[in-house]
Amino acid sequence: MNSHSTEQLDRQLTDLIQSAEGISDLLFVAGKPPQVEVHGTLESVTRDGQASVLTGAQIDKLAHAVINNNAKLLKDLAEHGSCDCSYSLPDNCRFRVNIYRQNGNCAMVLRRLQPTVPNLDSLRLAPTFREIIKEKNGLIFVTGGSGNGKTTTLAAMLNEINLTSKVHVVTLEDPIEFLHPQLNSTFSQRELGRDFYSFPDGLRAALRQAPKVILVGEIRDRETMEIALTAGETGHVVFSTLHTISAGQTINRILGMFGKDEEQQVRERLVGSLRYIVGQRLVPKKNGGRMLVTELMGSSLRSREAIALGEAENRRLTDIIEAGNTAGWHSFEQSLLKAYEEDLITEETALLYSVNKPAMRQRLDIANSRGRRAAKTLPAVQMITVPAAVLPPEPPVLVPLPAPAPAPHAGALNGMLKGMLNSVM
Repeated sequence: MNSHSTEQLDRQLTDLIQSAEGISDLLFVAGKPPQVEVHGTLESVTRDGQASVLTGAQIDKLAHAVINNNAKLLKDLAEHGSCDCSYSLPDNCRFRVNIYRQNGNCAMVLRRLQPTVPNLDSLRLAPTFREIIKEKNGLIFVTGGSGNGKTTTLAAMLNEINLTSKVHVVTLEDPIEFLHPQLNSTFSQRELGRDFYSFPDGLRAALRQAPKVILVGEIRDRETMEIALTAGETGHVVFSTLHTISAGQTINRILGMFGKDEEQQVRERLVGSLRYIVGQRLVPKKNGGRMLVTELMGSSLRSREAIALGEAENRRLTDIIEAGNTAGWHSFEQSLLKAYEEDLITEETALLYSVNKPAMRQRLDIANSRGRRAAKTLPAVQMITVPAAVLPPEPPVLVPLPAPAPAPHAGALNGMLKGMLNSVM
């Protein structure tokens, strides 16, 4: 490898990551200056107030400095149009790298990895996550779109296992992102393309490596899912990720990897092996930055019934999740509503990042009608118009009846009867 190219790349990456706080990704695309993603927004990086537009030749030179003549990466780039790898700066700053072709040019995206392994407290994860890591077998999925912190959450859970348990942990990653120290647990971290060559083969081999915990970076196909189900059924706890947005969609994605004639069998296997589904999204905060909102579903009689028989009107997974709040379960809508009521996110953000938008709209309207921030926005004395639907019914108006006339005297009554008889005769 050309040492001059490596020095140039290291210098440029260092300048970029020092250009702003909260950088998650670096982008090199021909026709644009170098860009950084800060809290979900792309920003161009300038020098001396001028944006230097990148050419395809410049990016190609930087990409080959990352590839470092690795035969597999060169083959993947040539045959598939992209390749994945990792790259480290001398000061131990690490990146997950994807190099790809676009419009005939080379392009590159580098995801910045945190130098230290996160923990549950630093991520402010719910106490239920400490119960998740106590599982001894079965499947645990962390789901969400790319860039929503799934790998970070998994690293925090494995870190807690490392601190509290003496077990063998085997990870299958593409590439290795967080380097776990050898503490109470023993970690064997394997990287796709360097230590194993496909997820099904790596997972099949892991079953013979005496692990108690297996991490699969991502389950991408039926074969890997089938081996993961087997691992969960045979005394291993398997952590993995899927690119889905809710618990219901996660179940459907798993079923979709198999044929229709296998659906019932897969449902029964999931009933026996699925332990938790954690969905997560990073949403923008009102005062800048992003915050994590989650959905969490465990295993109960009702959730297992919904998985075994399929969702119906009286067994929707969302309703089951929200009814399980005593066990720490919660839906995205509940998490977003709580953040909105605490004035951390806007109403528009809560609606945009919800899964069930009509239900979220209704909850926001109810929260607003109750005066979500009445103590902050209303003066001490103010007339408040309350919708008629929430007012108590008014008491009925009682109209007094006229007093009854006094009963006639007995003597007067006899006189009246005699008069009536005389007039008849």
